[in-house]
Amino acid sequence: MRKRTLQRGLTGFWWLTVAFLYLPLAVVVLFSFNASNSAASFSGLSLRWYRRLMGNEEILSAFANSMVLAITSSVIALAIGCLIGYGMYRHRHRKLGWLIVLIYLPIVLPDIVFGISEMAFFVQIHDWTGLLQPGLGTMIIAHVTFQIPFVALIVYSRFVGLDPTLFEAAKDLYATPVRRVVHFMLPTIKPALISAFFLSFTLSIDDFVISFFTSGPESATLPIYIWGAIKKGVSPEINAIAALMIGAVAVAATISLAFSRRRLT
Repeated sequence: MRKRTLQRGLTGFWWLTVAFLYLPLAVVVLFSFNASNSAASFSGLSLRWYRRLMGNEEILSAFANSMVLAITSSVIALAIGCLIGYGMYRHRHRKLGWLIVLIYLPIVLPDIVFGISEMAFFVQIHDWTGLLQPGLGTMIIAHVTFQIPFVALIVYSRFVGLDPTLFEAAKDLYATPVRRVVHFMLPTIKPALISAFFLSFTLSIDDFVISFFTSGPESATLPIYIWGAIKKGVSPEINAIAALMIGAVAVAATISLAFSRRRLT
């Protein structure tokens, strides 16, 4: 009897937690279809704000910047993080405590500290050399730096899960290093690579703090645009942008989770 009561209590707590997390998102999506220009009362369904969204050049420009930033930084982080992950696996028997600390540091460091340090670094380099003027380029570099640890850890965990004799078998079959990479390593870790890419994409497109400190006047992304627009009040148009971002992040996260599960099977 007590066990059943405890189980029901934990189930109820679980659903309360889910409601606490996702009901605010559902409200934002619902009010993005609001027929009236109000953030307090819902007067009916309409696609009015989505149509206005598609005709707003500032929003389209911010969307384009977000996509360029997310895709470019994710591809670069995937390439570098994959090499680091393989290097960690290849030399896993050595004492790599210092390397683990360096990899985990960008993950646990507060975003505002990371963003301010990146901004100070770019400003100093620009003063010395005239390079790295705040803009989309500096944002890409900043995003790559916090995406790499996630990619490296995902790829490393995939290599750790493989049978070490597979690498020896590939050598015994006289496969050249290039053939081992193309015909063995890449197909084997492909689910991990896809999962890491979409995780990096999600982190990038959702980021505000680091993007805000490293952006330039012409490189505003959707989160930065939303932050500026909210100062005038939350309109259904902002809710429409947020709903589209929620959908994009949900799709990317679902794909990443699907390939992550496939990687573990």
